[in-house]
Amino acid sequence: MTEEPKDLSIGKLAMAALGAAVAVLVVAVVLIGVLQPSAGVSLAIAAAGLVGAVVAMGVVSKRMTRRAYGNAPDPTQGSGS
Repeated sequence: MTEEPKDLSIGKLAMAALGAAVAVLVVAVVLIGVLQPSAGVSLAIAAAGLVGAVVAMGVVSKRMTRRAYGNAPDPTQGSGS
């Protein structure tokens, strides 16, 4: 019994990934606002927030894609290696 892949809505994927990124950026902004650190520390927090946003987008995208299509790669797709 092979399981049919579920439909993955690109709109839902985009909104979930952007939502995760915004959540991370909001945390970074709140940290900067509450702590009111010096300029260098603020820059480091902002940079960590940007990196965290990209990581969050990747994690959410990967989880949603794997949930929709499963963990096993499709042997008919890709370079064939």
